[in-house]
Amino acid sequence: MASDGPTGNLLRVAPEQPVGGDDPIAAVLAAYTRDIVIAVDNTLAEFLTAEVDALTAIDPAMGGFAATARDCVLSGGKRVRPTFAYWGWRGAVGGDVPVTPVLPALATLELLHTFALVHDDVMDASATRRGRPTAHVAVATQHAAAGRNGDSGRFGEAVAVLIGDLCMVWADQLLALAELPADRLLQLRRGYDRMRVETVAGQYLDVLGETDPQSWSVDRALRVARYKTASYTVQRPLLFGASLAGVDGNSELAAAYTRYGLAVGEAFQLCDDLLGVFGDPTTTGKPAGDDLRTGKPTALLVLARELATPTQLRALDGAGRRADGPEIARLAEVVVDTGAVRRIERMIDERVEDALAALDAVPVDETARTALVGLATAATHRRA
Repeated sequence: MASDGPTGNLLRVAPEQPVGGDDPIAAVLAAYTRDIVIAVDNTLAEFLTAEVDALTAIDPAMGGFAATARDCVLSGGKRVRPTFAYWGWRGAVGGDVPVTPVLPALATLELLHTFALVHDDVMDASATRRGRPTAHVAVATQHAAAGRNGDSGRFGEAVAVLIGDLCMVWADQLLALAELPADRLLQLRRGYDRMRVETVAGQYLDVLGETDPQSWSVDRALRVARYKTASYTVQRPLLFGASLAGVDGNSELAAAYTRYGLAVGEAFQLCDDLLGVFGDPTTTGKPAGDDLRTGKPTALLVLARELATPTQLRALDGAGRRADGPEIARLAEVVVDTGAVRRIERMIDERVEDALAALDAVPVDETARTALVGLATAATHRRA
């Protein structure tokens, strides 16, 4: 893989021999994302070290709070959003332009993602993330261990909200460090702000759906997927990368990225729906069957209800937050028996096909095209 170090002319040509063992999807990810993930992590680490030090100088407690926020950012994750943004940018500029000036902008998307994850975990009352306690749970545990006054759970949730807020502010600060002409930065900000609005709106629909899941439709579940996941996971990061390159929002390339991004983003969420019922906690880092316990109206579970026999529907309606492992396994079998899983898998495949057709319709850097084809498959046929 051609590289001038983690912040040089990153990934100017395709690697000759992908790595990743016997798993072809892992090979694509390893071959086409390794250097950009390292570069983004290095950019984040350098930026966050300075920010934590600055807050520590004001008060040690503030430094500890900032360090917790930093750890949320740096504790794992695939860097999916910066990766899609990178290839959106590289697809427009070609293989010879150095990535260093735009690295802060790419890393910004990971701070935005952390903001969304931390708040999402509070809203969903999730106990684990990436195999570790979620921010609000970790802070609550520290509060209880220290013997402080007040309710530990409430304190943990309050601090987690502030952690998410801080990550959003840090994202704005880091974005401003990108070396871009003023007019291009303004264009970039417009798309970035739109992405944030759509993410919040999609999250609201997600929360709303849990209050009345029986009235939710597959179309509405897909709308949630479009705005909560597709927009800020694939579509907007790709367009963000195109804006970094100065691509006009009305261009053929922007239209192709939009079509590809919506298709892959929706497929990504549909894959998440499957993992929410059938995923292995040791791989996903999240408890198994949470969607079944909460009755979350994902496309999978809404479709299962629509296809279910009266007996199957009574079983699905009988799930509760206290359902144990055997009960969750039984309900998962009911979901399979309705035929919903086969339907969702078909929807995923259809969206990936549409995404690849969108790429075929426009001229784009060939290495970027190869990477985006691989990422479309990797992001939608994954185990975590």
